[in-house]
Amino acid sequence: MNLQSDDFELFGVPRRFVQDRTQLDARWKELQRQAHPDRFAAQGAAAQRVAMQWSVRINEAYQRLKDPLKRAAYLCELGGAPIRAEDNTAMPAAFLMQQMEWREALDDATSPAQLNALDDEMQAARRAALARCGELIDAQRDYVGAAREVRALMFIARFAQDIDVRREQLGQ
Repeated sequence: MNLQSDDFELFGVPRRFVQDRTQLDARWKELQRQAHPDRFAAQGAAAQRVAMQWSVRINEAYQRLKDPLKRAAYLCELGGAPIRAEDNTAMPAAFLMQQMEWREALDDATSPAQLNALDDEMQAARRAALARCGELIDAQRDYVGAAREVRALMFIARFAQDIDVRREQLGQ
């Protein structure tokens, strides 16, 4: 294992958006088994500290690779198009309109059925955005376009949390 490896190299998987979750899970377990600090107990405290660093590095990589949004953002960064969500909030006009409609619908929602319908619509938009990310990253290598989709997905993830908060407010 090499500390300079990117997450994909570390896990021995192709650098692409579409990943096999079962393969990632199995590789994570194998890497953790190799780096577990207890395996290095006989070699002393320094070897155990290094093993612990490896274990942390493996876990961080696994968290990025298993989550489609984090994986897409990471691939964009590796592809030279960092997300920069804190200072780049540019979105297509159609998506901005969709956000406004969703916000209004959330504010107006007074029943579980309304929230469920809004949640279904938002989840469909999430699936479509993830599919576009896969196409932009894996097929087109358009990391700038994919970064826009990632920023949209970040909004969608926050909006999903807002729906949950609204459910709690309505006592659901």
